[in-house]
Amino acid sequence: MKELILILMGGVLVNNYVLQQFLGICPFLGVSKKFDQASGMGIAVTFVMLCATAVTWPIYTYALVPLKLEYLQTIVFILVIAALVQFVEIVLKRFIPALHKSLGVYLPLITTNCAVLGVTLNNITAGYNFLESMISSLGVGLGFLLAMVLFAGVRSRIENCPSPKAFRGIPITLVAASIVALAFFGFAGVVENLLA
Repeated sequence: MKELILILMGGVLVNNYVLQQFLGICPFLGVSKKFDQASGMGIAVTFVMLCATAVTWPIYTYALVPLKLEYLQTIVFILVIAALVQFVEIVLKRFIPALHKSLGVYLPLITTNCAVLGVTLNNITAGYNFLESMISSLGVGLGFLLAMVLFAGVRSRIENCPSPKAFRGIPITLVAASIVALAFFGFAGVVENLLA
């Protein structure tokens, strides 16, 4: 049980894919202007990560490994993720059209979000079993959601503050993102202290 909590906390805080490993930066910078868009994107990515892990882990373990086709994992995982994103897009368009419209072009970009592919590949590389892989994906997804929501709050504050002309727009956004990422380095000792 302690290991599962450590995997979860590691995904959320210590090894945050956006702020520590710099995966998933495109939606992080593109959809974090408003809280509702950021939280919607974070929830959608978390859902896709969980579904992708639930599908790719058994495919890898029970199909690719026995057939000695492990080298095809990246291609297979990308196809699975693309299908899942299409499913999420259809569901959002049907049941939550306002969120679908507000996410716009960034929703199909979940397919190319390297954080989604990264979590599926890292779960295999780490040697996690199915439960550990699902907990890891949940942690990474919640970490992505946390980063999106926190940065949406930061961006709402910096838009209302005066900044030098050279820093307006993307430059001040990148500076703010680096400061938020730097703050997450403070969580590096959390897992080490829990293990002690």
